[in-house]
Amino acid sequence: MKQEVIRELSTPELIERLDEERMQLNKLKMNHAVSPLENPNKIKAYRRTVARLVTELHKRKLESAAANKANKQ
Repeated sequence: MKQEVIRELSTPELIERLDEERMQLNKLKMNHAVSPLENPNKIKAYRRTVARLVTELHKRKLESAAANKANKQ
């Protein structure tokens, strides 16, 4: 998933997508532990997607905190 697509998602959609991606990543890891995957690079791709989603959520959280702080002053 590209960063441009992630930015377009709303926060609830982002959280939902993060849960789905984490579940898929765990499933891939379990399958890989049992029998090697045909393409183990999928694990890396899912891990990076999860990191991108978490980063975007953190960025939004910081932006909202900064906006709240600016409104209080």
